[in-house]
Amino acid sequence: MKKFIVERKLPGAGNLTNEELQALSRTSNAVITVLGKPYKWVESFITEDKIYCIHEAENEDAIREHAKCGNFPVNKIEEIKAVIDPTTAEEDN
Repeated sequence: MKKFIVERKLPGAGNLTNEELQALSRTSNAVITVLGKPYKWVESFITEDKIYCIHEAENEDAIREHAKCGNFPVNKIEEIKAVIDPTTAEEDN
């Protein structure tokens, strides 16, 4: 599967309550269960007015299908080509 970052514009996202975030998580999990294809939601990052989600899927169409079924906005989808972190600077990598 490929890894994608999904940008969702959601004004006020940073003010969502724990209960609202839990409900979004439950909806995402439920949609993944019924998609009937390889799909994994890895994690999401909440900012003031956006949610950035990391998903693993076969293609961008699967990401859009997940969003449509869950009634989640999708403003941008980018395939992640590489991941780096501070350890990338070490010679042994």
